[in-house]
Amino acid sequence: MKKLKRSARLVEMTQYLLSRPHTLIPLTTFADRYGAAKSSISEDLVIIKEVFEDEGMGELMTLAGAAGGVKFIPKIPKDQALVFAEELCSQLQQKDRILPGGYLYMSDLLGEPSLMNEAGKIFATAFADQEIDVVMTVETKGIPLAYATGAQLNLPVVLVRRDHQVTEGSAVSINYVSGSHKSIHTMSLSRRALKEKSKVLIVDDFMKAGGTIQGMVDLLAEFNAEVAGVGVLVESGEVDTEERLLHDYVSLATLTNVDAKTKEIDVKPGNYFTKK
Repeated sequence: MKKLKRSARLVEMTQYLLSRPHTLIPLTTFADRYGAAKSSISEDLVIIKEVFEDEGMGELMTLAGAAGGVKFIPKIPKDQALVFAEELCSQLQQKDRILPGGYLYMSDLLGEPSLMNEAGKIFATAFADQEIDVVMTVETKGIPLAYATGAQLNLPVVLVRRDHQVTEGSAVSINYVSGSHKSIHTMSLSRRALKEKSKVLIVDDFMKAGGTIQGMVDLLAEFNAEVAGVGVLVESGEVDTEERLLHDYVSLATLTNVDAKTKEIDVKPGNYFTKK
């Protein structure tokens, strides 16, 4: 039990809530932690709630009753998210990102914790109303984004392997067709990694025609699992609609043109900012 001044208690309660998103915390937890009356804790939570909402940090939900408490839901307003997306587009348009074959170098951005945390918060906002059990991605570059999203939603992350690992135990493997290259690939998922009938949020760093993500969707069917949503950091806008294998998804940026000769890269905010 800590005896703190109210100002210090407010700071610590705020940190406690921020570090436990989507977790129901009974008022008695705070009352016992600080040796304060529930009425005082309730007054503190009203102040914290106002700050969260005024600063666009998220919502503080209050659940009444004996089994009630408070739950912090991280959310970012769309105007703030758009500022992030525009900065992401600006970084992606740097000419030295073009690689041989017209590919775009993104690994440095995917390895930037602050950037991934912000993207994860946007995905957590986009899918806040969905019932989700786990976040899924395919190894390897999408892993930081998946973990950032999982942290904001307080959910575990499941990794789909491109090659079965003996350390994964018994696994389900499927073949899928790469939407961009029309080539056959394999992906696998440990039977222990995902419970049947789970609700899954798929997250990936880049989507061209959607073959890899469609492969994950097909793999989930083997577990009788349900796709709760799909979020991609960057999508290719150069793929015709009829060629795209996936149509229901959220993107934060759209790559519309990469010209290896002129070193021109065109990127704009993704469909998250045009969806109603």
